[in-house]
This record gives sequence, C-alpha cells and structure tokens, in this order.
Amino acid sequence: MDASNRRTFLNVFLGATGLGALGSILYPVLDFLRPPPGGEANPNSVKAGSVDDLAPDSGTIFRFGSKPGLLIRTASGEIKAFEATCTHLDCIVQYRSDLRQIWCACHNGRYDLNGKNVAGPPPRPLKPYRVVVQGKDIIVSTEA
Repeated sequence: MDASNRRTFLNVFLGATGLGALGSILYPVLDFLRPPPGGEANPNSVKAGSVDDLAPDSGTIFRFGSKPGLLIRTASGEIKAFEATCTHLDCIVQYRSDLRQIWCACHNGRYDLNGKNVAGPPPRPLKPYRVVVQGKDIIVSTEA
C-alpha cells in the first residue's frame, strides 16, 4: 500500500468510527424524546376516593386520566367534582374552605361550588364531572 491509499483508508475508517460514536450517543437521546406509541388513555370514569377520606367542607385533587380533578365535599355533605385546571391559564385550582369557593392561586381566580367563574380572570366555568357514590367509593365520570 502506498501512502495515499493508507491515508484514504484511515480517513474512511476514522470517519466511520466517528459517525458510529455520534449515532450511539444521538439514538438514545432521540428515542427518549419521542412520545410513546399509544399515548395515555383517557378513562370515562375513575375511583376518586372514599367517602370516609373526604371530610365535610373539604376538597382534594385526584387523577382523571392525564388531567387533574377536584373532588369537593360541601359543608352540607354533597359531593361534587370538576376538572381541576383553571380556564384562564390552566393552573391547578383548589378548594378553600375559608372562602367556600374554588380558588386559583395563579391570578386569584374564583369559582363558586357549581364551578361558575365569579371573580378574577377566568373566562369560563370549570368542567363538571358526574359523581356517583357506590358504598364508600366515590366514582367520578365525564358529564354525559
């Protein structure tokens, strides 16, 4: 082999080795960034908790598929559920027993216990969910 053939061989060999190393680094990163094939299922109903765990005049956040939900037990004992994302900027809302309202901490948005926007910047009411109590279990489903 003369010098130019050896140099060409080394250039091709080192180039292929460099591309292989780059590929072995980039492939796992790109594979990590790609979303999973099926996505996340959005159920029609979920068990949101137990009646015993939800005291009167309190609220709790639960998972409804890929979204948060808000479960409230009013002072009179009625159980209500709403989508827990504020209609203004999708912040998570919470129940405040001192106000007896649903409150968004981002911009002080407020909703009444029927999910209607009553103060602050939220432009629309919260999406309500249907609540069914089966024994001690609280089952929440999308409004039909």
